[in-house]
Amino acid sequence: MNKYIIEFIGTFFLVLTIGLSGNPIAIGFVLAAMVYMGGHISGANYNPAVSLGIFMRKKLSAGDLIIYWVCQIAGAIAAAAIYKILMGKTFAPAPAEGVSFLNAALVEFIYTFALVSVVLNVATTKKNEGNSYFGLAIGITVMAAAFSAGPISGGAFNPAVAIGPIIVDVINGGSSMKNILIYII
Repeated sequence: MNKYIIEFIGTFFLVLTIGLSGNPIAIGFVLAAMVYMGGHISGANYNPAVSLGIFMRKKLSAGDLIIYWVCQIAGAIAAAAIYKILMGKTFAPAPAEGVSFLNAALVEFIYTFALVSVVLNVATTKKNEGNSYFGLAIGITVMAAAFSAGPISGGAFNPAVAIGPIIVDVINGGSSMKNILIYII
């Protein structure tokens, strides 16, 4: 049970920081902190794409994969709802004006691939077992992705980061559902 709560909490703080600051440095550092906080309990996935990669590596069971996804999306929804309460408005990722669906999806795919690759190679291999840098490597990857690709695609690199805020936005009358496939692909 603790590992599921950790997945909720880590995703919650990641999404809340994205909403409140939008600052790649703050986002990267909060992710690194949350990875150090929960890595020893849940593996600190906080991202359905990361969980899928870890499942494919056979380091996460199918049952845990589904529950992790539910907890990650629930954490993202809760963070987006708290943002709405605090700020009086919603937020959701969206590609920059003039960026095509294909280009935004491609950027999201490439940087999500980079993130999953970093996680798999610093946090789930025997060669790097017990290292003390995995949280920074993961946080810095997201920070670099947010700086370089965020202005193009909206910078989710994480289906939960998109799904939670989009659900809250749509419930509140927003039109962000049109972008959801960019972040799920």
